[in-house]
Amino acid sequence: RARTCWRRLKLFCFLSKSVSSPLSFTPSFTPFNHHHGFVGHGQPSLGHLRRGGPGHAGGSSCFFVFFKLPSHSSMDFEPPSRVANMALLGMGNPLLDISAEVGQDMLEKYKLLPGNAILAEKEHQPLFEELQKLPNVQYIAGGATQNSIRVAQWMLQEANATTYMGCIGSDENGNKLKKACEADGVKALYLEDKSTPTGTCATLIVGIERSLCTNLDAANNYKVDHCKSAENWKVVEAAKVVYSAGFFATVSPDSIKEASKQKAADGGLYCMNLSAPFLMQVPPFKAVFTETMPLVDFLFGNETEARTWAETESWDTTDVAFIATRLSLIPSAKSRKRTVVITQGCDPTIVAINGHVTEYPVLTLPKEKLVDTNGAGDAYVGGFLAGLVKGKSIEECCKAGAYAAAEIVQRSGCTFPPKPDFKF
Repeated sequence: RARTCWRRLKLFCFLSKSVSSPLSFTPSFTPFNHHHGFVGHGQPSLGHLRRGGPGHAGGSSCFFVFFKLPSHSSMDFEPPSRVANMALLGMGNPLLDISAEVGQDMLEKYKLLPGNAILAEKEHQPLFEELQKLPNVQYIAGGATQNSIRVAQWMLQEANATTYMGCIGSDENGNKLKKACEADGVKALYLEDKSTPTGTCATLIVGIERSLCTNLDAANNYKVDHCKSAENWKVVEAAKVVYSAGFFATVSPDSIKEASKQKAADGGLYCMNLSAPFLMQVPPFKAVFTETMPLVDFLFGNETEARTWAETESWDTTDVAFIATRLSLIPSAKSRKRTVVITQGCDPTIVAINGHVTEYPVLTLPKEKLVDTNGAGDAYVGGFLAGLVKGKSIEECCKAGAYAAAEIVQRSGCTFPPKPDFKF
């Protein structure tokens, strides 16, 4: 036990060289059960740790020492004044959302579930035409990664802070996406496919829930050669943070591989999102996560996706904090420890770093203010990434994410007011 504590003490002393002010050595203790993980007694200085398993019984216990980092420390990130050099790059599937409020009967007609996302199959094709005939239909720039990058740009309010890569068609829908990115201040480096239409996402809104059904079309044709071209690869190299939603694993695993390897080589951050249960349930898609995980610095997801990961790994637990802990402890090929961020709707966000769990509150809104939860998760990630770009602490990043999500759910689609009220 003493040796373990001493090794951790030396590790934190080493990490203190990376922060802008000395570590505050405030020791506190929490028991760890070898069968169930952290059992939640005591008050660890990195935040209250939820029980890491179904119970307390069984196994032996030992104690670990934790040290509190100053809330203003920036760890490995550059100071906020260098935001112009802290480029954020998103790589994903650009889509035009075809969004409309519908009844439960339409979900049942096409065998869709609220709060879920799937790829469209043959039986779903009539849905897109049916939505476009509705009087309340809206067309909104979408795609999970593109949403997050647009929100991050909005939160940053800095010129040339964000870039996005993906594939669109040479058509009117593609032009709509170009104009949307330009209006939002995002530099779009699209690969254009002249033979395939721009991808679309049927967004069915039932109350405050939504179900997504996607025709990838041109988005499915992104090629790694596009990002590897001389001009675009300079953008990849210059980016301090690269982010892809998990949906990109269905399109260009090679791009994910090349970008994550580059960030490992140049010291940048590579971030990924679990995005949807089916991505973990389909072996080829799950394999992309498994192969990339050693190079992932920040992993995002929600409680359903986290539990699906655990199920596919036969972890035999539904405890989200415990699952986040295990995800953070998957071996990394980098010196930096992985941070796992799991949102839980109106419940606190769970953040696990190297097995240590902290919960951060979200902003709760009265039901009458909730308009559309579509894009809330993407918005949270966008706010969080904006915090990373500014070199903020995890606590500040979570606050930014919670603010962005709270703003987006009060509007239809992933849209936002001209400027945020949030101040970093």
